[in-house]
Amino acid sequence: MKIVVAGGHGKIAMLLHPILKEKGHKVTGLIRKEEQVDDLKEAGAESVVVDIEKEDDISEFVGDADAVVFAAGAGPGSGKDRKWSVDRDGAIKLIEAAKKNGIDKYVMISAMGLDTPRGDDVFQVYQQAKAQADEALRNSGLNYVIIKPGRLTNDEGTGKVKIAEKLDRGEIPREDVARVIAEVLDNNSIKNVEFDLLSGKDEVTVALQEFV
Repeated sequence: MKIVVAGGHGKIAMLLHPILKEKGHKVTGLIRKEEQVDDLKEAGAESVVVDIEKEDDISEFVGDADAVVFAAGAGPGSGKDRKWSVDRDGAIKLIEAAKKNGIDKYVMISAMGLDTPRGDDVFQVYQQAKAQADEALRNSGLNYVIIKPGRLTNDEGTGKVKIAEKLDRGEIPREDVARVIAEVLDNNSIKNVEFDLLSGKDEVTVALQEFV
């Protein structure tokens, strides 16, 4: 399967690439900087350099694929404007590119608790931007999976997770989020669903059974 990952140099994406390569998939990461190309190559992915904030139509950069993953984000320290331009508008541009290029499957990395405003003004704008991106994907007509992890950590993954439509707040290593994304991409029975994701006691394939 050919998979294109927006935000290809992000922390989750860099953990996802080698997992997908090991499964035999061809992975291409959309990245902002030429100097990131070697990092992706080392992780098993090809690269396309594009600033999704600046391009109105990213379909030519996305190209041909079987599935896309939105793993981009403005990141900590960015202001309100970039929450809209990356977290919402970037996700919507990838939706439009998928539709234009005939790519049916779209996996969104979202976040838990978007319907409960919290944090400072900038974080609340981030929540709104993510929520609007999710809503656009629900209404896109694409085969979608919206993954909503809790607080992300850089701890080593355990391969054990908890998945449900709604969970109380908690955390999960980015590596385990990557494992869930890879499994969702491999399983065509998991479609048009969204779920919260935390560390837990079940193997990924077991935890996902409810959504098959």
